[in-house]
Amino acid sequence: MKGIGIIGCGKISQIRHIPEYLDNPSAKIVGVCDFNMERARQIAEQLGAKAYSSAEELLADPQIDAVSVCVANNAHCEVTVKALRAGKDVLCEKPMATNIEECELMVRTAAECGRKLMIGQNQRLADAHVKAKELLEQGAIGKVLTFRTAFGHSGPESWSVDPGRGTWFFDRKKAVMGVMADLGIHKTDLIQHLLGQKIVATTARLVTLDKKGPDGELIGVDDNAICIYEMDGGAIGTMTASWTYYGAEDNSTVLYGTLGNMTVYDIDRAPIVIRRNDGSVTEYEVGQIQTNANQTKSGIIDSFIDCLENDTEPSISGADVLAAMKAVFASIKSSEEGVRVTIDR
Repeated sequence: MKGIGIIGCGKISQIRHIPEYLDNPSAKIVGVCDFNMERARQIAEQLGAKAYSSAEELLADPQIDAVSVCVANNAHCEVTVKALRAGKDVLCEKPMATNIEECELMVRTAAECGRKLMIGQNQRLADAHVKAKELLEQGAIGKVLTFRTAFGHSGPESWSVDPGRGTWFFDRKKAVMGVMADLGIHKTDLIQHLLGQKIVATTARLVTLDKKGPDGELIGVDDNAICIYEMDGGAIGTMTASWTYYGAEDNSTVLYGTLGNMTVYDIDRAPIVIRRNDGSVTEYEVGQIQTNANQTKSGIIDSFIDCLENDTEPSISGADVLAAMKAVFASIKSSEEGVRVTIDR
């Protein structure tokens, strides 16, 4: 049984981390903390856990073996490093951190402290993505030449624990980055995972089209991002992330290969559809994707607990996510400078 601490009691904690830890027989939530002490007390009371006034207090508790870091983006690195140095294993929410130096510090600290660092890139574990990777490795559509992958919804202001235009997602000081880091990191990480290829260059445009803050002015972070990714295996394609897809969410990926094409989580279709050059069509009825309105078990918590219980490497380690974070930061640079940016490995 692993004693768990929750650092940050916002929406992602409430709808994913806490319920999934409660559902895992090898985990027990020992303590929680949040900048909103009243929120922490209420959640602790519901869980039969202890509410701490600070992360430092929580990390000093010897009953806590591991923590979920669910704070705002700008605090991911600081809290994670403190936790690792306190001897705790860490599951950190995405985006991993706000610059590549912070990301590398987190990975380096985990190695130096002999602790585990996992990042919450849950899209890799979605049923159709697991099956799609298997099919791609079997050559179901031949060599992938091009792709398009997208993740868009109507924005975080209706989903955040503090809803409305004042959400921390729109605050540049706390979020640092916008939709590129919120949704774009998911599909950036996913496309590398599915193809088994790394992004070596990006040409990107990050813009703020519609989202407004409490003052009625456009927010200081991006609400739309479009990237052209070039892969080290020769494939090229687009990644789109948006907070202005008003209506149904889009969390789709389409891959075009030498033998046919594959759609994954395309709207109103089977989770996976393969159309081959010979005219055949094969559908795979695997699990539907999570949406903000329909949260299902992500698999992230179970995977994290499994690696702790069996003393194995996390399935989605901090070191493994570095390549996706490099692509995110390179895309931000590409947009700011208006140039194609290559990515050092």
